Amino acid sequence: MVTAQMTPAQPTSSALAAFDRISDKPLVFGSSQDQQRGQHVNPLAGLLQHGPYAPFPMGDTIRVATIAAADQQQKLFDFLGRLHQGARATDRIRYVPDFPGFETAFRVRLQGVTDPHCHLGLAPDTAEEGTSDPHSRIVQALVAAIYALRDRRDKWDVVAILLPSRWEHLRKSLDGQFDLHDSIKAAVAPLGIPVQFLWENSALATTQWCSTAWRLSLAFFAKAGGIPWRINPTTSTTTAYVGLHYAIRGGTRNEFVTCCSQVFDAQGGGLEFVAYNLGPGDRTRRNPHLTREEMRVVMSRTADLYRHRHGGAMPRRFVIHKATPWREEEVEGVFDAWGAAHTVECITLQSSRWRGVELTGRGNAETGPKAATRAIQRGTLQQFDESSGLLWTRGPSRIGNDGQFYSPDGKSLPRPIAFTRYTGDGDLNLLAADILALTKLDWNNDSPYNSLPVTLGYAQKLAEVISNVPRLDDNVYRLFPDEGVGRPGASVRR
Repeated sequence: MVTAQMTPAQPTSSALAAFDRISDKPLVFGSSQDQQRGQHVNPLAGLLQHGPYAPFPMGDTIRVATIAAADQQQKLFDFLGRLHQGARATDRIRYVPDFPGFETAFRVRLQGVTDPHCHLGLAPDTAEEGTSDPHSRIVQALVAAIYALRDRRDKWDVVAILLPSRWEHLRKSLDGQFDLHDSIKAAVAPLGIPVQFLWENSALATTQWCSTAWRLSLAFFAKAGGIPWRINPTTSTTTAYVGLHYAIRGGTRNEFVTCCSQVFDAQGGGLEFVAYNLGPGDRTRRNPHLTREEMRVVMSRTADLYRHRHGGAMPRRFVIHKATPWREEEVEGVFDAWGAAHTVECITLQSSRWRGVELTGRGNAETGPKAATRAIQRGTLQQFDESSGLLWTRGPSRIGNDGQFYSPDGKSLPRPIAFTRYTGDGDLNLLAADILALTKLDWNNDSPYNSLPVTLGYAQKLAEVISNVPRLDDNVYRLFPDEGVGRPGASVRR
């Protein structure tokens, strides 16, 4: 149990060192009236006041192609049309502002493609029982439709797919080996096609329309190539961030695939992700740890992505996050690829079992210490030593309307992240500030932040997608944000 006094400098009876509080820097949005970048701690309020960080790069209209069961196409059109209507906030009203309509919020119009060949209808009986597996039939039908739309790629910017409630039982297999969403995303990953899934019994049946409208509008805007917001750099030193996670496929064969998420720059601009097959080779791979050469190959590819985006330049500082402990040979592989950077920080981030309450005073012998009226605040840093500690990425923060405290977790006690830095030195406050900033880059979510930084959160989701693919070649791919998967900062390339 963590106990901490409100004032870090005060002496404490805890066996732990005094804590510190890392403040959240505001997000950066579009130009305000004085032509300076607008800033706000609340992402939705920031969009309303300042507009998106960068306008839609392809013009004044985001063109939507659609795929739906033939008897539900009009329902999909009507649903997308609702995104142009305003909506009053009915849930999380301390945080969510009223939705003003897509065009007002994002300064661009969302509309269906005028070409009827960009609106494809599937046979209503596509998933009916037959001689073949219904899961496979749905995947084949949807992938075929997406490939058909690829031939008209110059006419649309994003694809909306409506999945009817009668297919809900086929969303995932009972044995957990099939996931419809992940199978489709992985099948079209080499195409770089942005897809937004809509389930009839969730998105279309929502009773919280304001939140749904914000969430889907953000996803459509980002997938089409817009940039809703960026983060303020945590340091003046040029920095690159990378997340690393591992996918497991092949059942008992223990075939691991390294999945490296996008390389992010200091403002949260992201690139493609690297997939690198490890495989068992001539030995059974019993863990996902990489050899020095394997790590060098993966990290060299991420370094190439960064150099390509930044005119051949390398950052002064390189930070890499993963969820497993670092081995010496893995660290050596990172330095082989990123040794040109002045500082290389290899960091492990893991969920923890810690729970904590914040104390406002010592109290007395009868009452004991006095607990604060709210959970430990987001940004609280509890250091263990010079290289490890706890960081509360969740918890109340002044991100609500009019600067009110707000927490997506409500009154629960959030778990902190446990971190360990294996290489690098300096103030751990910068390490914590990096993580806090990177938790605010999920453009497929209207929440003010996630529990994990986008580096690791995206890498984990990418690994889940790849786990559902029989084979994905070693390559660099684009995967658009969907249910936590994203491609911040990148524009659509035709």
